[in-house]
Amino acid sequence: MSEAQPSPGGRTTRLVLAALAVTAGAAAWALRDLPAALGRRPDGRSARIRNSPQYRDGVFHNAPSALVRSARETPDINRNTVQRMLFDREDRRPVKPVPTVRPEGGPQRPAAAGVEIVWYGHASALVEIEGTRVLLDPIWSDRCSPATHVGPKRLHPVPVELEELPQVDAVLISHDHYDHLDMATVKRLVASQSAPFAVPLGIGSHLRRWGVPEHRIIELDWDETCTLGDLTLTLTSAHHFSGRSTTRNTTLWGSWVIAGPTRKVYYTGDSGYFEGYAAIGEQHGPFDAALVQIGAYDVAWADIHMTPEDAVRAHLDLKAELLVPVHWCTFNLGLHPWSEPVERLLAEAKSQAVPLAVPRPGERVDVDNPPELDGWWEALT
Repeated sequence: MSEAQPSPGGRTTRLVLAALAVTAGAAAWALRDLPAALGRRPDGRSARIRNSPQYRDGVFHNAPSALVRSARETPDINRNTVQRMLFDREDRRPVKPVPTVRPEGGPQRPAAAGVEIVWYGHASALVEIEGTRVLLDPIWSDRCSPATHVGPKRLHPVPVELEELPQVDAVLISHDHYDHLDMATVKRLVASQSAPFAVPLGIGSHLRRWGVPEHRIIELDWDETCTLGDLTLTLTSAHHFSGRSTTRNTTLWGSWVIAGPTRKVYYTGDSGYFEGYAAIGEQHGPFDAALVQIGAYDVAWADIHMTPEDAVRAHLDLKAELLVPVHWCTFNLGLHPWSEPVERLLAEAKSQAVPLAVPRPGERVDVDNPPELDGWWEALT
């Protein structure tokens, strides 16, 4: 008596189930870090958070502004934005590799006695000011995303590995969005650096979940200052929002004033154009240089991201000398062509007689002797 043979349909079913199991396993592996990357929601019972002038009804709020142009309540604009996000993808990536520069001198190079800036791409930068170093919004991962295999991917490699950076005096975070606060980068910095993380209120909860020691966490509200040797850091306002999941604004966002004994640098973080820039310029300016957000703008996002023309206007309000553009080039986060932010910035800066430096990722800018504009991005579009 012959044995019963499995049917072709049964074999197919088993193969499909096996393939689904492999796919599910691969997906689970790819998303294994997702819960930790989301961070940790801060305790709203914290007296510092609860007593913040920016905090009410369980969340942080922007300061009222008559200048911010919001289109969030305009259905036609919002529908058009969604359509362009889905279907209008032309020119959002460079057509050739982005040139990067390996910073000179390596980790043993002394910090500049004046003011020098190394931009690594997007909003990540190293500010050297009168012998001290500050690292801004570092992201060294391939994607700005809670998942390692999903989300916006780098358009150019990092110019230098994180562990090859010189020792810094502080790591500054502007807000907790994934393109500014990256779990993997933070963990690497815990091992390779000893500097404290200075962050807006609430972001300390993310850092604690990721293993940053308590003594290396400094949380500030707007207009609060911390002093580290000759370095004075002040968290100033911005018009933006926060959140790493569907819950928004449980942590604060902001901009930074970086001051040495005699010189100052300003970093906008992400922000719509608002009255705060003039107030910051009056209180803290003038600045030797400002790192200003220029990319990922849209009419529907006017309340949270500046256009290049807004960036020049903010720079003038701040009473800053050299403008160094950030928040462009590295990740495809906007609806505009890849090089449009810098091209529009160049035209507006020229019309307003604003000194401008547009370094390649990794290129060092001496604020007192900035490199000439050479249009390196033009061949990539």
